[in-house]
Order: sequence, then structure tokens, then C-alpha cells
Amino acid sequence: LIFIMRLQEFVTVLVRDPRTQKEDSWHSYIDYEIFIHTNSMCFTRKTSCVRRRFREFVWLRQRLQSNAVLIQLPELPSKTPFFNMNNPHHVDHRRQGLQEFLEKILQDALLLSDSRLHLFLQTQLSPEDMEACVSGQTKYSVADAIHKFASLNRRFPIEDEERKKGKNDADSDSESSSSGLGPSDDSVSCGCKASPASEES
Repeated sequence: LIFIMRLQEFVTVLVRDPRTQKEDSWHSYIDYEIFIHTNSMCFTRKTSCVRRRFREFVWLRQRLQSNAVLIQLPELPSKTPFFNMNNPHHVDHRRQGLQEFLEKILQDALLLSDSRLHLFLQTQLSPEDMEACVSGQTKYSVADAIHKFASLNRRFPIEDEERKKGKNDADSDSESSSSGLGPSDDSVSCGCKASPASEES
């Protein structure tokens, strides 16, 4: 008799480190770091880290729902007119809601097969670029986009070494990119930690 032990698949997702970003002189928004650690065959990268804002979560839910009509998707935290981004309780309540939303989605095999979800979690592409990529209107495939982002995000697995030798190179803050694959500088690395537990309280 041959016994084959199948490794239990897992996906760990953390939504953390809310930061206020200035859109222009009048408008600001909060984005959140999404950390993924997994051994699932569904994922191109086993660890990744991106930053997303609330309205991108709204877009993701709408697209997933339109492609999986028979599934009742979990709700996002409600968008209240009283949300105050200077109120730590409001921000953390939303962060928790976004994490619960992703945790539930990542348990569904049908939703896991949607390329938009993977681009959302493992690249910094905008919703428009994600849509174009999934519909085959870009020169790069979904896997290309994820690999390209990972190579731009080199600091993730060897963050401390890169930080020591790359400190002098990190003087470009531009988010423009000629590749069409999102930010091309170190600002995309979003300070991920190899240990997922460090920033959750």
C-alpha cells in the first residue's frame, strides 16, 4: 500500500496598515495593505503584498458577482456618510470588514478561479487595466502581470538586505510606468513583513 499525504492547502490574508493618501489638494483617501501567504495551487505567487482602497474593493465585488451570478457574495463594510478617516475606530472597523470579506471570498473555489481576484490581490494594476488584461486587450497575460509586479516588488522576500543596499536608490516616488504594469519603483513594495503576525493587534 502506498500512502500519499496531501499537504493541506491554506490561504492567509491580512488587511492591515491603513494609510492616508492625498489624491489632490482637496481630497484624501485611505488605502490598506493586503498581505497574502499561501501554498494553494490557485495562486501564481505564494506571497504577495499590495495596497488597495475601498472603492477598488467595491469594483472587485461587483465584477465577481457579475461572473458568479448564483453565488451570494459576502458584503463589504457599509459605506457610511459618517465615515471619518481621522477616527481610528472607523478605520479599523472598515479594515476588519475588508479582511472578513476577502477571507470568505478566498474559501470559494469558483471565485478563486476568477483572474480579476488574482490581479487585485497580487498586482497594483488599476481596475481598468485589470479588466483589459482579463479580456485579452493587453500585451501581457494575467500571469505576466503578477510575475512583473513580483519582480518590481523584490524587497518582499529579502526586505532587510534590499533596504540596506537600496536606500540610496529609493529617491523616485513616481507612480507612472511605461510598461503598463503599474508602478515601476520601490514604492510598490509597501513594507511587507515576512512574518504576517507583526502588525495585527
